Amino acid sequence: MKIGYPCINTSIERKAPSTFRLAFYSENRLIQTVEDNLKHLTKVLKYNVDHDLLFFRISSDIVPFASHPICKFDWDKHFQSEFKEVGDYIKKHHIRISMHPDQFVVINSPIEKIVNSSINELKYHCRVLDCMNLAETAKIKIHVGGAYGNKIDAIDRFVKIYNNDNNTLLDEYIKRRLVIENDDRLYNLSDCLYINQKTAIPILLDTFHHECFNSGEESLVSALKKAKSTWKKDKDGIPMVDYSRQNVMILSVWMII
Repeated sequence: MKIGYPCINTSIERKAPSTFRLAFYSENRLIQTVEDNLKHLTKVLKYNVDHDLLFFRISSDIVPFASHPICKFDWDKHFQSEFKEVGDYIKKHHIRISMHPDQFVVINSPIEKIVNSSINELKYHCRVLDCMNLAETAKIKIHVGGAYGNKIDAIDRFVKIYNNDNNTLLDEYIKRRLVIENDDRLYNLSDCLYINQKTAIPILLDTFHHECFNSGEESLVSALKKAKSTWKKDKDGIPMVDYSRQNVMILSVWMII
Protein backbone atom coordinates (compact mmCIF):
# COMPACT_ATOMS: atom_id res chain seq x y z
CA MET A 1 0.00 0.00 0.00
CA LYS A 2 1.14 3.53 -0.79
CA ILE A 3 -0.51 6.53 0.82
CA GLY A 4 -0.35 10.19 -0.01
CA TYR A 5 -2.38 13.37 -0.47
CA PRO A 6 -3.48 15.85 -3.13
CA CYS A 7 -1.70 18.94 -4.34
CA ILE A 8 -0.90 21.14 -1.35
CA ASN A 9 1.82 20.59 1.24
CA THR A 10 1.30 22.96 4.16
CA SER A 11 4.56 21.86 5.80
CA ILE A 12 6.68 23.55 3.14
CA GLU A 13 6.74 27.31 3.34
CA ARG A 14 6.09 29.02 0.03
CA LYS A 15 5.66 32.65 -0.77
CA ALA A 16 2.16 33.08 -2.09
CA PRO A 17 2.39 33.79 -5.82
CA SER A 18 0.67 36.89 -7.11
CA THR A 19 -2.61 36.29 -8.87
CA PHE A 20 -2.09 35.36 -12.51
CA ARG A 21 -5.12 36.71 -14.33
CA LEU A 22 -5.92 36.15 -17.99
CA ALA A 23 -6.15 39.91 -18.53
CA PHE A 24 -2.48 40.28 -17.55
CA TYR A 25 -1.18 37.24 -19.41
CA SER A 26 2.32 37.49 -20.79
CA GLU A 27 4.84 34.94 -21.98
CA ASN A 28 7.46 36.15 -19.53
CA ARG A 29 5.08 35.83 -16.63
CA LEU A 30 4.08 32.35 -17.74
CA ILE A 31 7.72 31.25 -17.89
CA GLN A 32 8.43 32.60 -14.42
CA THR A 33 5.31 30.95 -12.98
CA VAL A 34 6.01 27.53 -14.49
CA GLU A 35 9.63 27.71 -13.35
CA ASP A 36 8.50 28.47 -9.79
CA ASN A 37 5.84 25.75 -9.88
CA LEU A 38 8.28 23.08 -11.00
CA LYS A 39 10.82 24.05 -8.34
CA HIS A 40 8.16 23.87 -5.66
CA LEU A 41 6.87 20.53 -6.98
CA THR A 42 10.39 19.13 -6.67
CA LYS A 43 10.55 20.28 -3.03
CA VAL A 44 7.19 18.65 -2.32
CA LEU A 45 8.20 15.35 -3.90
CA LYS A 46 11.44 15.27 -1.89
CA TYR A 47 9.48 15.95 1.29
CA ASN A 48 7.09 13.14 0.40
CA VAL A 49 9.91 10.66 -0.16
CA ASP A 50 11.49 11.62 3.17
CA HIS A 51 8.14 10.93 4.88
CA ASP A 52 7.28 7.76 2.94
CA LEU A 53 4.36 9.42 1.17
CA LEU A 54 4.66 7.75 -2.21
CA PHE A 55 1.35 8.72 -3.78
CA PHE A 56 0.75 12.29 -4.91
CA ARG A 57 -1.77 14.21 -6.96
CA ILE A 58 -0.02 16.93 -8.93
CA SER A 59 -1.86 20.24 -9.11
CA SER A 60 -3.47 21.17 -12.40
CA ASP A 61 -2.02 24.69 -12.34
CA ILE A 62 1.57 23.74 -13.16
CA VAL A 63 1.19 25.61 -16.46
CA PRO A 64 -1.47 28.35 -16.15
CA PHE A 65 -3.77 28.85 -19.16
CA ALA A 66 -2.05 25.99 -21.00
CA SER A 67 -5.30 24.87 -22.65
CA HIS A 68 -6.52 28.40 -23.35
CA PRO A 69 -6.20 29.81 -26.89
CA ILE A 70 -4.14 32.69 -25.51
CA CYS A 71 -1.25 30.35 -24.73
CA LYS A 72 0.87 30.00 -27.86
CA PHE A 73 4.08 29.33 -25.94
CA ASP A 74 5.78 25.97 -26.47
CA TRP A 75 6.13 25.37 -22.74
CA ASP A 76 6.81 21.64 -22.94
CA LYS A 77 9.81 22.23 -25.19
CA HIS A 78 11.08 25.19 -23.15
CA PHE A 79 10.93 23.22 -19.88
CA GLN A 80 11.80 19.84 -21.37
CA SER A 81 14.80 19.22 -19.13
CA GLU A 82 13.00 20.42 -15.99
CA PHE A 83 9.99 18.15 -16.59
CA LYS A 84 12.29 15.23 -17.33
CA GLU A 85 14.19 15.85 -14.10
CA VAL A 86 10.96 15.78 -12.11
CA GLY A 87 9.85 12.61 -13.90
CA ASP A 88 13.20 10.93 -13.29
CA TYR A 89 12.89 11.65 -9.57
CA ILE A 90 9.34 10.26 -9.53
CA LYS A 91 10.42 7.05 -11.27
CA LYS A 92 13.58 6.63 -9.18
CA HIS A 93 11.56 6.68 -5.97
CA HIS A 94 8.56 4.76 -7.32
CA ILE A 95 6.08 7.54 -6.58
CA ARG A 96 2.57 6.97 -7.92
CA ILE A 97 1.18 10.07 -9.60
CA SER A 98 -2.30 11.25 -10.52
CA MET A 99 -3.98 14.49 -11.61
CA HIS A 100 -7.54 15.76 -11.29
CA PRO A 101 -8.76 18.54 -13.62
CA ASP A 102 -11.11 21.17 -12.26
CA GLN A 103 -14.87 20.68 -12.20
CA PHE A 104 -15.39 22.65 -15.43
CA VAL A 105 -14.00 19.62 -17.32
CA VAL A 106 -17.27 17.94 -18.34
CA ILE A 107 -17.09 15.67 -21.36
CA ASN A 108 -20.77 14.69 -21.23
CA SER A 109 -22.01 18.26 -21.63
CA PRO A 110 -24.70 18.74 -24.31
CA ILE A 111 -22.84 21.89 -25.36
CA GLU A 112 -20.15 21.12 -27.93
CA LYS A 113 -17.99 24.10 -26.95
CA ILE A 114 -17.76 22.84 -23.36
CA VAL A 115 -16.89 19.33 -24.54
CA ASN A 116 -14.14 20.66 -26.78
CA SER A 117 -12.66 22.89 -24.07
CA SER A 118 -12.80 19.94 -21.65
CA ILE A 119 -10.92 17.75 -24.11
CA ASN A 120 -8.28 20.46 -24.57
CA GLU A 121 -7.81 20.60 -20.82
CA LEU A 122 -7.41 16.83 -20.67
CA LYS A 123 -4.81 17.04 -23.44
CA TYR A 124 -2.88 19.54 -21.35
CA HIS A 125 -2.88 17.17 -18.36
CA CYS A 126 -1.65 14.35 -20.58
CA ARG A 127 1.13 16.58 -21.89
CA VAL A 128 2.32 17.30 -18.35
CA LEU A 129 2.57 13.59 -17.52
CA ASP A 130 4.11 12.79 -20.89
CA CYS A 131 6.71 15.54 -20.44
CA MET A 132 7.74 13.71 -17.26
CA ASN A 133 7.97 10.48 -19.27
CA LEU A 134 5.59 8.75 -16.86
CA ALA A 135 3.89 5.51 -17.83
CA GLU A 136 0.14 5.46 -18.39
CA THR A 137 -0.25 4.16 -14.84
CA ALA A 138 -0.07 7.86 -13.94
CA LYS A 139 -3.79 8.59 -14.17
CA ILE A 140 -6.08 11.55 -14.72
CA LYS A 141 -9.35 11.22 -12.87
CA ILE A 142 -12.59 12.91 -13.85
CA HIS A 143 -16.21 12.78 -12.73
CA VAL A 144 -18.89 11.56 -15.11
CA GLY A 145 -20.30 15.09 -15.28
CA GLY A 146 -23.74 16.64 -15.07
CA ALA A 147 -27.16 15.03 -15.45
CA TYR A 148 -28.72 17.92 -17.41
CA GLY A 149 -32.27 16.90 -16.53
CA ASN A 150 -31.94 13.41 -17.97
CA LYS A 151 -29.37 11.17 -16.32
CA ILE A 152 -29.85 8.28 -18.74
CA ASP A 153 -29.17 10.52 -21.74
CA ALA A 154 -26.20 12.08 -19.94
CA ILE A 155 -24.65 8.65 -19.32
CA ASP A 156 -25.28 7.65 -22.92
CA ARG A 157 -23.63 10.89 -24.08
CA PHE A 158 -20.57 10.17 -21.92
CA VAL A 159 -20.28 6.69 -23.41
CA LYS A 160 -20.63 7.94 -27.00
CA ILE A 161 -18.08 10.71 -26.53
CA TYR A 162 -15.64 8.39 -24.76
CA ASN A 163 -16.01 5.76 -27.47
CA ASN A 164 -15.59 8.45 -30.12
CA ASP A 165 -18.96 7.64 -31.68
CA ASN A 166 -19.45 11.32 -32.51
CA ASN A 167 -15.99 11.80 -34.04
CA THR A 168 -14.83 13.82 -31.05
CA LEU A 169 -11.20 14.57 -30.29
CA LEU A 170 -11.15 12.23 -27.29
CA ASP A 171 -8.62 9.81 -28.70
CA GLU A 172 -6.38 7.11 -27.24
CA TYR A 173 -3.78 9.71 -26.27
CA ILE A 174 -6.22 10.87 -23.58
CA LYS A 175 -8.16 7.69 -22.85
CA ARG A 176 -5.06 5.70 -21.87
CA ARG A 177 -4.78 7.85 -18.73
CA LEU A 178 -8.43 8.52 -17.85
CA VAL A 179 -10.30 7.03 -14.90
CA ILE A 180 -13.73 8.01 -13.58
CA GLU A 181 -14.64 8.66 -9.95
CA ASN A 182 -18.02 8.19 -8.30
CA ASP A 183 -19.44 11.36 -6.81
CA ASP A 184 -21.68 12.07 -3.82
CA ARG A 185 -24.69 13.44 -5.67
CA LEU A 186 -25.28 12.27 -9.24
CA TYR A 187 -23.25 9.24 -10.29
CA ASN A 188 -22.69 6.44 -7.80
CA LEU A 189 -20.57 3.33 -8.12
CA SER A 190 -23.33 1.44 -9.95
CA ASP A 191 -23.52 4.19 -12.57
CA CYS A 192 -19.75 4.10 -13.00
CA LEU A 193 -19.79 0.31 -13.32
CA TYR A 194 -22.39 0.58 -16.07
CA ILE A 195 -20.18 3.08 -17.90
CA ASN A 196 -17.19 0.77 -17.41
CA GLN A 197 -19.10 -2.05 -19.10
CA LYS A 198 -19.63 0.19 -22.14
CA THR A 199 -16.17 1.79 -22.25
CA ALA A 200 -13.72 -0.26 -20.11
CA ILE A 201 -12.66 2.95 -18.34
CA PRO A 202 -11.28 2.13 -14.84
CA ILE A 203 -13.11 3.33 -11.74
CA LEU A 204 -11.35 5.19 -8.93
CA LEU A 205 -13.52 4.66 -5.86
CA ASP A 206 -14.08 7.63 -3.57
CA THR A 207 -14.98 5.99 -0.27
CA PHE A 208 -16.57 9.08 1.28
CA HIS A 209 -18.73 9.74 -1.77
CA HIS A 210 -19.74 6.08 -1.74
CA GLU A 211 -20.84 6.26 1.88
CA CYS A 212 -22.75 9.50 1.33
CA PHE A 213 -24.55 8.23 -1.77
CA ASN A 214 -25.33 4.67 -0.71
CA SER A 215 -26.21 5.20 2.97
CA GLY A 216 -24.79 1.83 3.93
CA GLU A 217 -26.64 -0.16 1.25
CA GLU A 218 -23.39 -1.65 -0.06
CA SER A 219 -20.36 -2.37 2.09
CA LEU A 220 -17.09 -0.62 1.44
CA VAL A 221 -15.36 -3.97 0.99
CA SER A 222 -17.81 -4.94 -1.75
CA ALA A 223 -17.42 -1.54 -3.43
CA LEU A 224 -13.62 -1.81 -3.36
CA LYS A 225 -13.71 -5.23 -4.98
CA LYS A 226 -16.01 -4.04 -7.75
CA ALA A 227 -13.91 -0.95 -8.48
CA LYS A 228 -10.71 -3.00 -8.41
CA SER A 229 -12.09 -5.38 -11.04
CA THR A 230 -12.19 -2.52 -13.58
CA TRP A 231 -8.41 -2.02 -13.54
CA LYS A 232 -6.01 -3.91 -15.80
CA LYS A 233 -2.88 -4.25 -13.70
CA ASP A 234 -0.49 -4.62 -16.64
CA LYS A 235 -1.88 -1.46 -18.27
CA ASP A 236 -3.43 0.70 -15.55
CA GLY A 237 -1.28 -0.31 -12.61
CA ILE A 238 -2.50 -1.17 -9.14
CA PRO A 239 -5.93 0.44 -8.44
CA MET A 240 -6.20 3.84 -6.80
CA VAL A 241 -8.64 4.75 -4.04
CA ASP A 242 -9.63 8.18 -2.72
CA TYR A 243 -10.23 7.99 1.03
CA SER A 244 -11.42 10.82 3.24
CA ARG A 245 -13.39 11.63 6.40
CA GLN A 246 -15.16 14.79 7.50
CA ASN A 247 -13.84 14.68 11.06
CA VAL A 248 -10.13 14.70 10.25
CA MET A 249 -7.87 17.46 8.99
CA ILE A 250 -6.51 15.44 6.07
CA LEU A 251 -9.14 15.83 3.40
CA SER A 252 -7.94 13.02 1.19
CA VAL A 253 -5.70 10.05 1.68
CA TRP A 254 -4.76 8.16 -1.44
CA MET A 255 -3.91 4.52 -1.33
CA ILE A 256 -3.01 1.72 -3.66
CA ILE A 257 -4.81 -1.54 -2.91
